[in-house]
Amino acid sequence: MSWILKPFDKLTPAELYGILQLRNEVFIVEQNCPYQDMDNKDLHSWHLMGMQNDKLLAYSRLLAPGISYSESSIGRVVSSPSARKTGMGKKLMQESINQIRNLFHTDTIRIGAQLYLKNFYESFEFIQLGDVYLEDNIPHIIMLRKPK
Repeated sequence: MSWILKPFDKLTPAELYGILQLRNEVFIVEQNCPYQDMDNKDLHSWHLMGMQNDKLLAYSRLLAPGISYSESSIGRVVSSPSARKTGMGKKLMQESINQIRNLFHTDTIRIGAQLYLKNFYESFEFIQLGDVYLEDNIPHIIMLRKPK
């Protein structure tokens, strides 16, 4: 597994296609959730890709403070269905947190998380803020990671 981190304008056409293909496969088709995936935030994000044998197995986008929230943020966290149950999601989140620290010099991260993943994110020191809300008909919560 190798990790590649690039800003939007440095992505190759093949990398961008792979990212959009994986996000479409999971968020739109698998979760049966038609929504506007391309929200212009990609243009201002760093893109973290977990590659193995030239195949994208894990992805997240890293956002500087001020783009989604006043804090830095991790979004579009996704693992390929072929990589599930391998610990890939945990590796992706840890690498995302490490890269946020390197890029933006902070450990404070706010995310909008699908409710069913609450325990997963809590294992990375995220805590729930506020009530459950629906986003694209899926229960979500806001979570904040602010280690002491």
